[in-house]
Amino acid sequence: MHPALSVIFFTVTAGTGYGVLFLLGLIRILGMVPEMSPDQIVTMGLVGLVLITVGLLSSTLHLSNPKNAWRSFTRFKTSWLSREAVFAVTFYPICLLWMACEWFTGHTAASIVFGVLTAGLAITVLVCTSMIYASLKTIRQWHTPMTPVNFVLLGILLGSLFLSLMLAQQSLLTSHLLSLSLVLLVLSALAKIVYFYWIGQPAGPTINTALGFTRATVRLLDVGHSSDTFHNKEFAYQVDRVKLIWLRHISIGLAFLLPLALIRGPLDSVGFFNLTLAFISAYAGVFVERWLFFAEARHVVNLYHGMQRT
Repeated sequence: MHPALSVIFFTVTAGTGYGVLFLLGLIRILGMVPEMSPDQIVTMGLVGLVLITVGLLSSTLHLSNPKNAWRSFTRFKTSWLSREAVFAVTFYPICLLWMACEWFTGHTAASIVFGVLTAGLAITVLVCTSMIYASLKTIRQWHTPMTPVNFVLLGILLGSLFLSLMLAQQSLLTSHLLSLSLVLLVLSALAKIVYFYWIGQPAGPTINTALGFTRATVRLLDVGHSSDTFHNKEFAYQVDRVKLIWLRHISIGLAFLLPLALIRGPLDSVGFFNLTLAFISAYAGVFVERWLFFAEARHVVNLYHGMQRT
């Protein structure tokens, strides 16, 4: 599939924002950072909302006719895209009500309720975004439970690093959140390695199974249009195999290994500079990972354009 930079930026940046607000709600509910004041919670919450908003706005750049974006809200029962849109819009008033409760009343029962709803909706939107791709049976590399697992883990991972960065800037970072970031780095790396291994296995439909001929090798004499058509541009995106392997290694190194090396150790040895480098590295690594997510996807329509296997 053709990697659209606006969609990649949306999923990575908005995912970071949802991760920030999920963890901010979680640590507030559990009292992991009791020293946080209401204005600090609101400030960090607004930063998370800005990341989400910038990401959502960038996603509209991929639309050929942005004024029809409202139609994405009309198929909630059957479309994961519609569910994502509805829950993403619902998220805003719930999150703002939570921050308003924190600002005006402090840590009360109302703020706890809205904090729980905010954290739950953040994960819900991440799942809906991932299921837009995981629900597509025509693309084997996406139609797997590993897709939502990776989307959710990577969103929370980036959120934990960015939230740690903001807390460190205010001298509020605790060992609990830093330990959580380390655990997320390990889990996310393992999940991504398993995914890379799985999509590399010879499985899925072939031109033989697509045509129903299973006793001989099928070779298409006419592979269809090779000019600049929509199918060729969107579904037949090809990248050199060696380049893909190198980019996989780069994404693993930037997203997981370098941040792990930067923040590993006692809390007093992890400063603001280290956390800044760790977040920048992880963001860049996940950006490459998301580019690979699209570039390595093979739609079954390619079988009718000369590809032997998807």
